Amino acid sequence: MWAELMDAWANYNGDSSQVVNLYILFFIIALVPTILVLTTSFTRTVVVLSFTRNALGTQQSPPNLVLTGLALFLTLFIMRPVYTEVTEEAVLPFLEGEISREEAFDLAEDPIKEFMLDQTRGSDVELFVELSGEEAPETPADLPLTTVVPAFAISELRTAFTIGFLIFVPFLIIDIVIASILMSMGMFMLSPVMVSLPFKLLLFVLVDGWYLIVESLVKGFM
Repeated sequence: MWAELMDAWANYNGDSSQVVNLYILFFIIALVPTILVLTTSFTRTVVVLSFTRNALGTQQSPPNLVLTGLALFLTLFIMRPVYTEVTEEAVLPFLEGEISREEAFDLAEDPIKEFMLDQTRGSDVELFVELSGEEAPETPADLPLTTVVPAFAISELRTAFTIGFLIFVPFLIIDIVIASILMSMGMFMLSPVMVSLPFKLLLFVLVDGWYLIVESLVKGFM
């Protein structure tokens, strides 16, 4: 995919219309962080990983850089089929002059919108359609991105918080048990968090926690 994209870019001419296209490309690149966060699996992934660290109570371990990097590469892995389709159907034909700029945007929008709608609750879509004051289209695929993107974002946050709750429960039980044992032994000066941390880490390692979390995240988008 990348080799074809680079070959097409190498054959890029320098007329005025392509200069405009170049500015548009730079504008899209500037929006990449926002696009990455709001139209991909990144939001759910990074929130779930953060919940996992908080549930373990390991403070800054793993550090933010590691969690963000892992979330980024998981996002690239999950979104690869979508972006491959965008590249083959829209970007390469546009760079080769086979389709216009407007056609390229329309073709690139379809697979991204399809991915988001597959992960978005109908009630969230209906909320933003109602708030927009516009008439609902015949099919969800006809919805504009300005409606689909915020609906997808809040759906992803809801899903991430649901997963985070399920992750917290077993570790919360360990904290409660350890605190009860310490209180029954009269060890009030000893922090329950300090005592429960090794047991939480042991449980997480024994069940291969990172494997299970990554597996559930990736399969949740397939």
